[in-house]
Amino acid sequence: MNAHTEIEPMATRVALHPFLAGMNHKQLALLSDCAMVVQFKKGQVIFREGEIANRFYLIETGKLILESSGALGDPVVIDTIGAGDLLGWSWMFPPYVWHFTARAVEPTTAIFFYGTILREYCERDHALGYELFKRMSAVMIKRLQAARTKMLAVDSQETALQPVVLESPFMDQELDIEAPCCSRTEMR
Repeated sequence: MNAHTEIEPMATRVALHPFLAGMNHKQLALLSDCAMVVQFKKGQVIFREGEIANRFYLIETGKLILESSGALGDPVVIDTIGAGDLLGWSWMFPPYVWHFTARAVEPTTAIFFYGTILREYCERDHALGYELFKRMSAVMIKRLQAARTKMLAVDSQETALQPVVLESPFMDQELDIEAPCCSRTEMR
């Protein structure tokens, strides 16, 4: 993140984000009213699958993953999101619950929006709701198509779903604990 990004007023940051390009000044002002800058550390969970969805983010810098564990147990990477992208649309659609877990894979800066306040604004200003719906729908379709492509590749055995790999400074110790009777070379 550069120093210029840190000192930009919120209204400017909101107006310059690619996701909001073309929105009118009144709409951008309403969005700026319920926005704030947030930062996430590498490995930090932003939201968890199944929790209440009451916000969304516009990513300025960094990278995040969407993951899901579902009934399989181990989390699987569903998508990667970076600068210029939207994170989270579940705040806009009942039952307002996250369908995936979002995790930062590198330090990330984003604009945080209070979705519950925005839903009220959208009810009063249907043009604002329509603009947000159009933009979020385009992102949803893009991600659904990417997920479909990944599923077809897995089904045809061209590729395998990649598990989420979390780095742990204690990984060596965990391996020793799990297999006390084996040496490291025997485990490989």
